[in-house]
Amino acid sequence: MSDPETLRRFEQVVLPHLDAAYNLARWLTRNPQDADDVVQEAMLRALKYLTGLRGENARPWLLTIVRQTCYTWLRNNRPPAEVYILDQDDFDLATSPPGEDGGGDPETLVARIEDRTLVNRLIAALPVPLREVIVLRELEELAYREIADILAVPIGTVMSRLSRARARLRAGLFRHLGESDRGL
Repeated sequence: MSDPETLRRFEQVVLPHLDAAYNLARWLTRNPQDADDVVQEAMLRALKYLTGLRGENARPWLLTIVRQTCYTWLRNNRPPAEVYILDQDDFDLATSPPGEDGGGDPETLVARIEDRTLVNRLIAALPVPLREVIVLRELEELAYREIADILAVPIGTVMSRLSRARARLRAGLFRHLGESDRGL
């Protein structure tokens, strides 16, 4: 068991980033239950190695632990699978009372859910190296340097992967728009 000072520091500097840890794990595992397992293991590791954290910016440090834990978990528990899980935000948006979604009428709400679902599927279809940079940059809003540190790659690699990920997402959106236009 950890001493009270370590637990206090853990609660102050690590726990505020629990959502980011879960988000990264969910995108890498593509399964909410697996992400829960990964995050639980990663948080135990983070607590155990908290003395290795320098400074108070625990987010990149924790996400590095989550990423490593995730790949270890995936290697030990299952091969990568192409599975799309309805995002919790989609469920919340679909079940929120009228007026709370900011979208107005039900038609707008359905369109927003469809758009989000399409983007989530396009992100999920990206190869892992591209998916993790897009998640860390666009969803977690980390700086390039932080992403480079998390992935243990040069900043130029982060930039090129991000560029390729954005290009693939753009191409997927244009492909979808083209298919939608033909259906009219």
